[in-house]
This record gives sequence, structure tokens and C-alpha cells, in this order.
Amino acid sequence: MSLDTFSKPLLIGQVAREAQVNVETVRYYERLGLLEAPLRKESGYRQYPPKIISRIRFIRRAKELGFSLKEISELLSLRTDPSVSCDDIRIKAREKISGIEAKMKELGKMKSALESLENQCAGTGPTSECPILDALEKETGNGDKS
Repeated sequence: MSLDTFSKPLLIGQVAREAQVNVETVRYYERLGLLEAPLRKESGYRQYPPKIISRIRFIRRAKELGFSLKEISELLSLRTDPSVSCDDIRIKAREKISGIEAKMKELGKMKSALESLENQCAGTGPTSECPILDALEKETGNGDKS
């Protein structure tokens, strides 16, 4: 179904199905303020405008790109701020890219450390003599024993 199919208010199940999220996700986004509180029927059922589907899809895609819900909230508010330009959004994207690059570097270090530990282990003998477990028990060098 396309958004054009919907011209009347939608129930939460319809919204979730079209946006490809769980009903609880819709409620959660609503509680966080990422979605406006919908009108309610006399029966208490939520009635969402059809445009809510594209907003949920925006949130879902932004999450897939690594944005936190707080950052997504900022992006949504910047989208409606007339004083904000595309360059401001580009800067946010660049900041996210820098963060991803830093995480990748850290993950690379973690991978190398684990590979080194794996190479020290013959894979035989009791766990009491396992070099991987022994290395994990040792002090890290910065005073942290936890």
C-alpha cells in the first residue's frame, strides 16, 4: 500500500504495518516525543495522520545509519527550523561519520588484541591454563582491575 491509499486517520496497527515497525515501537516513539500524540476516538483508539508513516520511516532509516534517538530528535527539529541550512545538516552527518570512523578504529584494535590472544591459545588443555582467560584476568596497566 502507498501513503496515497490512506486519506483518513490510521489505527496504530495500520501505522506499524506500513512503517514496518512493531506497535510498541510506535508507542515508544510517541512517549519520547519523536511522534506527536495522536487524536483519540471516543473509544480511546489512537488515530494517526497518514504522514506519520513517513516520519517513522525517517526515524528507522536514521537509526540504521547509526543516529541515536536523541540525535534523530535533533534532526527532526532542525528540519522544521527556518534558520537551519542544508550545510548544518551536512555538518551533523560529518560528525556522525567521524564518530563511526573512531568506532571502527577502536573495533580494529579490539580485533587485533583478540586475534593475538587467540594465536596464543593452542586450544588444548584445561581452562585453568588457558592463555586467553589468563590475559583477561591480568591488570590492564591503567590500574583498572575490574
